[in-house]
Amino acid sequence: MFDKILIANRGEIACRVIKTARKMGIKTVAIYSDADKQALHVQMADEAVHIGPPPANQSYIVIDKVMEAIRKTGAQAVHPGYGFLSENSKFAEALAAEGVAFVGPPVNAIESMGDKITSKKIAQEAGVSTVPGYMGLIADADEAVKISNEIGYPVMIKASAGGGGKGMRIAWNDEEAREGFQSSKNEAANSFGDDRIFIEKFVTQPRHIEIQVLCDTHGNGIYLGERECSIQRRNQKVVEEAPSPFLDEETRKAMGEQAVALAKAVGYASAGTVEFIVDGDKNFYFLEMNTRLQVEHPVTELITGVDLVEQMIRVAAGGELPMRQEDVKLTGWAIENRLYAEDPYRGFLPSIGRLTRYRPPQETAAGPMLENGKWQGDAPAGETAVRNDTGVYEGGEISMYYDPMIAKLCTWAPTREEAIDAMRIALDSFEVEGIGHNLPFLSAVMDHPKFISGDMTTAFIAEEYPEGFEGVELHSDDLRKIAAACAAMHRVAEIRRTRVSGRMDNHERKVGTDWVVSLQGQSFDVVIDADREGATVNFQGGGSYRVTSDWTPGDQLATVKVNGETLVLKTGKATQGFRIRSRGADLAVKVRTPRQAELAALMPEKVAPDTSKLLLCPMPGLIVKVDVEVGQEVQEGQNLCTVEAMKMENILRAERKGVVSKINAAPGDSLAVDDVIMEFE
Repeated sequence: MFDKILIANRGEIACRVIKTARKMGIKTVAIYSDADKQALHVQMADEAVHIGPPPANQSYIVIDKVMEAIRKTGAQAVHPGYGFLSENSKFAEALAAEGVAFVGPPVNAIESMGDKITSKKIAQEAGVSTVPGYMGLIADADEAVKISNEIGYPVMIKASAGGGGKGMRIAWNDEEAREGFQSSKNEAANSFGDDRIFIEKFVTQPRHIEIQVLCDTHGNGIYLGERECSIQRRNQKVVEEAPSPFLDEETRKAMGEQAVALAKAVGYASAGTVEFIVDGDKNFYFLEMNTRLQVEHPVTELITGVDLVEQMIRVAAGGELPMRQEDVKLTGWAIENRLYAEDPYRGFLPSIGRLTRYRPPQETAAGPMLENGKWQGDAPAGETAVRNDTGVYEGGEISMYYDPMIAKLCTWAPTREEAIDAMRIALDSFEVEGIGHNLPFLSAVMDHPKFISGDMTTAFIAEEYPEGFEGVELHSDDLRKIAAACAAMHRVAEIRRTRVSGRMDNHERKVGTDWVVSLQGQSFDVVIDADREGATVNFQGGGSYRVTSDWTPGDQLATVKVNGETLVLKTGKATQGFRIRSRGADLAVKVRTPRQAELAALMPEKVAPDTSKLLLCPMPGLIVKVDVEVGQEVQEGQNLCTVEAMKMENILRAERKGVVSKINAAPGDSLAVDDVIMEFE
């Protein structure tokens, strides 16, 4: 076994590998750029080596710099994580030349399966059903348009070396094919150092289901069930679960056997993933093989008990798999939600800055375990598990240079319904402040009827949130529960305020029992009957709620029981009430005396400033291109400029017809959110 491993990556996956290496008694080496000097993976590793400036193409994907770090530290093996150099055959060859083990598949497998164009050809030759497409190299945008017409719109334009949604576009017409080709090519070059593009038919209404395979160098290969990854935004996965609520055992077996056969055909050895699209009739089509560890691997680990990172390391050291296919057992259900540094209220645009507060829910263990190749039995009934894979910490910064993922929050339970319920509580318990984040959106998905039913496709977000995410409108019953909780909490805060020292003599402040609670456009008149154990909140017109909690003023997270049901409320200070986040809803809750409520109703509403003649930067980013000039008349939908943020290019278009009167930014300028890019007459 190895004594020292270098992790050629950053963020949560580097931290994840370090945890397993530490468990195995292996020392670890981290690499870092200028932007990651204080990163968590650097703090966790036994050693750390600086490799260059923040941009990945000047640090993390520069093979020579990584090789120098290996020589400097004497690392015997390298785990590449995902992204960056994980599917780069030249990197694997460089390691082999130095006598350093690559914790991943052989070079020939990377070349044949890691390259999406080549893998499609091999799959076709092996008789695997594939999506129609053009697998050859595409010279320019004109050829991309021609090929797209031959295949038939819509088409998917993809980077051959791509992954994580980078270098990927859907085109529905010639103009989008032309634009998509160039943007995909640019993103691919910046993210992977490889700008080759291919085009395939975009299958509408598909489900994205992938099979986890694990092979060794002794000819053994198994599949560890499947993962449902249909909930995606911009072709980037947001929610994953294992197993899939759609597959039956027969289809699972067929997909798994085909995935293993494909892996064995190229001499695969390590963990890998074979991705399929599956239609409504359970027909499945090979998409690609990821010759690396997947982002969403934790859900597979939770239902199988297999530490995939550990098995990758053991295989790289020449070890044999400790299990056979008949040993694999899927236990319970696991769900993963990806927490991103992006603002769902601004069209999910990237958000960067300092994490002024980062408090994930407490992790708990449950589920099956694998020890020395043997499963330790089923998990106790009713138990749940919470797992949070992350690479950040409170006080750390989210950089504009890398992927916006903050953490991967996972829950496990014996059933899907219980796993979803555990995830709802975990999401509500997750505290993140200082940046925009998608916690409210994830909570909304967990409560969405289509997700709960398991009847979703890759078009879920586009279909269910066509105008973007604008928050959640809670049902009246839920509002009443939150109103009752806030009324009881406000009473506790008021009592605290009556006990402040230094009060005027002969002045006593009394806390009343009658209150008016206003939230989400509704108002409730309530009367509070309190005792030592809690409070009973009675609603005028009927309805009574028993509220108990150990919340004290100043706590930013309140766990409250309302009529026996547990509510977790993210709580912030506000005049005459609270700012509450619960189940995807951001609520301004006002708790007033009847007289205060009467006067508040007479106050005029504040009118937002008019920004209709301004193009504001929707995210922190870099201006890549400006497509118009002063005095030019623009039409609705016309390209105005391109902003790059977190390795993704975003084209800003005109919302209406107008004339450009002033341009305040030029290519190369770094802008903050709401900076004015240009003005219109």
